[in-house]
Order: sequence, then structure tokens, then C-alpha cells
Amino acid sequence: MNGWVQFFGEFDIWQVLSSFIFLIAIIDPFGNIPVTIAMQQKGIKIHALNVCIASLVILMAFLFLGEWILKLFGVQIEYFAIAGGFVIFLMALEMILDIVIFQNDKLEGEIGSASTIVPLAFPMYAGPGAFTALLAITAEYSIGNLCISLILCMIVLYLVLIGTNWLTKYLGTTALYIIRKFFGIIVLAIACKLMFGNLAAVF
Repeated sequence: MNGWVQFFGEFDIWQVLSSFIFLIAIIDPFGNIPVTIAMQQKGIKIHALNVCIASLVILMAFLFLGEWILKLFGVQIEYFAIAGGFVIFLMALEMILDIVIFQNDKLEGEIGSASTIVPLAFPMYAGPGAFTALLAITAEYSIGNLCISLILCMIVLYLVLIGTNWLTKYLGTTALYIIRKFFGIIVLAIACKLMFGNLAAVF
């Protein structure tokens, strides 16, 4: 009991909200709606709950083991945060400028797979970008708050997956495009905070 109290002892609603907005922008359930639609059009049934559970398990595992992996290679969390901030900066540029920096050549070939865990849960939602972002912000946020944020992200992802057709029909591509740009600006700002904030800590 004391372990759980200590785990969530640093609960901060602002940390939860800010990390939630950041992570949901990186996971990008709205931006990946076209891929989900393409799978449905090919007759592949999307198991939304399975995808969300798999994504949550993968991300939680990396959240708790990621720092240990860094220690194994002798890398401080601040240095990883700077490197992660740079990668996230590039991801934000993709979202804002509609350019392709990170290639996903293998993803297209896997869309016809009968399994929705691959490529939806991994590498689309719980992939390298999310790993980098999650581990990078552990330098800024407590683990307990990040766990809550991840659960909230999976709830949103679940709602988006089960409501993809409705979102496309009633929001339209223009609204989804605007949402993507808005999240891109947020991601860019947080990437700058990660890089410059941790540079100050290092030096």
C-alpha cells in the first residue's frame, strides 16, 4: 500500500495534462486515421481494445526499463533528453511542414497483415518516436504522472479507433489537418524545452 502511495505521491494535474498533450501528439491517433481507414477498406477488422492494450504494455515496459537500459550503456538521462528533444523537433517539423523525414517503407507492406497489433500497436503507436519522447520527458515529469498520461492517451486512442468512420465523416480532412498542425506546434515547443532545458542542466 505504501508503495502505491509513494508511486503516486507526486501527483500533479498540470504534469499529467501537459505530458498527456505531448504524448497524444507524438502517438498521433488523429494523424494515423488514414492508415486505419486503409486497413478497414481492405477488409481488416480493427480490434481497438487489443491495439490499445498492446500499445500500453509496450510503452509502460519501456517507461520502467528504458532508464535501466541507458545506465547499461552509461548514458545519462539528460543527454538522452537532449537527443530525444532533437528527434522530437524533427517529428514536429514533419507535422507542421508536411515533409517526410522519417521513412516508414516497411509499414506499407504490413498493412495487409491479418494482425492489427502490427503495424498499429507497433510500430505506429508504440514505436521509436513514442519511446524517445517518453524516455526523454522522464527528466521533466514523475513516473506516476506519466503512467496516468499514458492511460489517458490509450483511452483517447481507443475512442479514435472505434470512431474513425465518424471522425472522417463529420470532422472532415480539413479539421483533421488543422488538429495535426496544432499538435505540431505544441510538440515543437516541448522539443525546444527539452533540448535547451537539459543543455542548461548539463553545462
